[in-house]
Amino acid sequence: MKKEKLKKGEVTRLSIEDAAIKLFLEQGYHATSMRQIAERAGLALGGIYNHFSSKDEIFEAIIVDQHPYRKILPLVLAVEGDTAEEFFKNAFRIVIHELGKQPEFVNLMFIELVEFKGRHGAVMLREIAPKVLPIFEKMAKSMKGLRVKNPAMLMRTFFGMIISYFITEMVTSGSVISNLMPKNTTDVYIDIFLHGILKSEV
Repeated sequence: MKKEKLKKGEVTRLSIEDAAIKLFLEQGYHATSMRQIAERAGLALGGIYNHFSSKDEIFEAIIVDQHPYRKILPLVLAVEGDTAEEFFKNAFRIVIHELGKQPEFVNLMFIELVEFKGRHGAVMLREIAPKVLPIFEKMAKSMKGLRVKNPAMLMRTFFGMIISYFITEMVTSGSVISNLMPKNTTDVYIDIFLHGILKSEV
């Protein structure tokens, strides 16, 4: 949502979130103070408390308000695929491409996992799951060839694959291992997700 279409209070709130994101990425969550966030947002320290009661509340708001699912979800809903395999392959490519354009959010998710042990995950899922889970429910009912029919497990493993892709991409990037990777790494990754690493017995 563009800031010019928002009310003044909402613009200020987003400005605080934007300032906090930059600081969290520059120096980490715990090294960032409310005073620093206020200064970066161009506010008096007291002014920031009109919108957020704590630094933790700011971080939680960022995880929900700035989550790229708002842009990604419509794209996933429009994914074409007559089979589960086609759908997952197309959806995976879209999500990886869109998240790749927002590396700052991926880095924030790592802060969430490392510094908070995933504590804000429940808040994020409360916002996201009602919009995303129906996709997997529809898939489990209508698509053939799925061994797993539990929609929640389908969603969990799909998101787990995406997180693991970015973690291993960061770890291997620029290393000797990256030179050994196939050119179509994304396609191979989703193929392993769909079929595993073992050959099927004939």
